[in-house]
Amino acid sequence: MLVFLHGVITGMDLWDDVVAALKDDHRCIVPELPFGAHRAPFPDNADLTLTGILAMIVDFLDELELENVTLVSNDWGGAQLVVAPGGSTSVASIVLASCEAFENYPPGLPGRLLSLNAAIPAGTFLTAQLLRPRFIRHLPFTFGVMSIKRVPQEQFMGWIEPLRKQPGVRRDLNKYLTNVPKKKLFRQWAEEQKSFGGNVLIVWAKDDKLMPPKHAEQLGKHFKNTTLVWVDDSRTLIPIDQPGELAHAIESFMKGLT
Repeated sequence: MLVFLHGVITGMDLWDDVVAALKDDHRCIVPELPFGAHRAPFPDNADLTLTGILAMIVDFLDELELENVTLVSNDWGGAQLVVAPGGSTSVASIVLASCEAFENYPPGLPGRLLSLNAAIPAGTFLTAQLLRPRFIRHLPFTFGVMSIKRVPQEQFMGWIEPLRKQPGVRRDLNKYLTNVPKKKLFRQWAEEQKSFGGNVLIVWAKDDKLMPPKHAEQLGKHFKNTTLVWVDDSRTLIPIDQPGELAHAIESFMKGLT
């Protein structure tokens, strides 16, 4: 059982090529998260802070009565957070693919700029509009640092269309971006995650500029049962740059669990 989590301003289809390579042998579930590319706003009173979203994912796994889940996360560091502080008992193993870790929340200059813009009236709307032109999107302080290959135009425009056109979607994302916990809390959660006894696959881009490669090595020591796989010719969005290599690493990992 594989459950895939995407990151901010990316959609469920981030995982399409990876899922296509795995779906014949594994049940794959890709929930749509309230990170700006979701197609319908959440209710006004939804708790979309980081801890609120973690609780939502835990409830999602419980509602579907999923057990022995391998939780896969790219860009967003949600997989390990669902374990602690989320407290999920459904997660048996984790795949961390070039994602936020330790205190790297929000990640790098692009993450910090996104959070700063969210605190400004109409800032998130402006961000969505600015990402439309390719020359801005490909700059190193926007999506240019996220991948070596360019996200296909139609796919990327699909990610930002809800953010551009729906005030409720912008409100949802702002709830998350303007309520980032303090670094001290992330350090506490990291210590709690050490007690996770399941297997952990770490797949990291050697050339990642946003998620420090040193974090991959630290995560390898952080958890008890880890496998580290390095990916060449990729940055953070490994499902875009090297979906075949990522799928192969996950497939090999899953075989080792049986």
